[in-house]
Amino acid sequence: MPHRPSLYDGHYTGAGDSTIPCNTGRGFVIDLSVIIVNYNTRQLVLDCVASVQGELDKLSDGLQSEVIVVDNGSTDGSTGALRRGPSQIRVIALDENVGYARGNNAALAEAKGNVVLLLNTDVVLEDGAIETALEALHANPAAGAAGIQLLHADGRLQNSIHSFPSLVRELTPKGLLELLAPARFPSKRRPPTHPIEVESVLGAALFVKRDVIEKVGPLPEAYFFFLEETDWCLQMRRAGIGVLHVPGARAVHLSGASSKRVDPIATRIEYHRSLYHFLRTNRGAASAAAVKVVRVVKQLLSFVPLALLGIVSPVYRSRRHSVGRLLHWHLAGQPASWGLSQD
Repeated sequence: MPHRPSLYDGHYTGAGDSTIPCNTGRGFVIDLSVIIVNYNTRQLVLDCVASVQGELDKLSDGLQSEVIVVDNGSTDGSTGALRRGPSQIRVIALDENVGYARGNNAALAEAKGNVVLLLNTDVVLEDGAIETALEALHANPAAGAAGIQLLHADGRLQNSIHSFPSLVRELTPKGLLELLAPARFPSKRRPPTHPIEVESVLGAALFVKRDVIEKVGPLPEAYFFFLEETDWCLQMRRAGIGVLHVPGARAVHLSGASSKRVDPIATRIEYHRSLYHFLRTNRGAASAAAVKVVRVVKQLLSFVPLALLGIVSPVYRSRRHSVGRLLHWHLAGQPASWGLSQD
């Protein structure tokens, strides 16, 4: 792989203000820091780390890297298993589950890489994923972050590109937007074949230049889980920094396996909490309130038929229970004690 001076020279050279030195006060600077946040997903994180090590071992052009795993107070033996693994893996063990953003930020504060890769534990990198993503960042100096193409275990494409939430998006079917305006709303329906600039990417595998983090700040910690990377991408774009989707870099994403190990209803509640925070912060209180009303109306309209169908089908009973709990959370004033942050 060729030398990449513009990517690894410690300065962001894209749009925006004047050059900002990166890694200030962090001592020796290296090329890439891989950060993985784990919470009670022992086997997943071990598989993820193994895939990372396999990819890093293939980069034979002198690229210097580190792997940092933040454990959010796991009780399943994850920390011990990680520390018995490869000696070059650094483990930061926290006393409690502080969430995705705070967990990543704990590692970002100590990471030495000029590029940082944030990975979910339920991701297994495919051959050449790291190299391809770094090549794309190098070839697009105005871009500060890049997401990759995520796959189901059977090889089917996952949606790996996000649009910023808004009232218009809430009222318009996603599939219709993707069908009528594929250039504006790219998706797996018509997957791109080369790196493209997008609004936001999924944070399951996200490359970010250190200079960009110095400019826009770390992940927003008001989010416990969900949409923190979407908010981050919005701040990047507001600062004139591009966000790429790199379809040639691929990884298997077990699609929520890390979050599915907890109460799925709590997971849905946490998503809605994050959604409303994003809207209040970036669209205004009126937009957040309007989207909340739309969501409650949708839940009310679906609850009645689900209740009737649930009389004869356990599948619909389960869906009725899920919708009912989410509706209850809304009508109860969205109590903070419900959701993943209290797990």
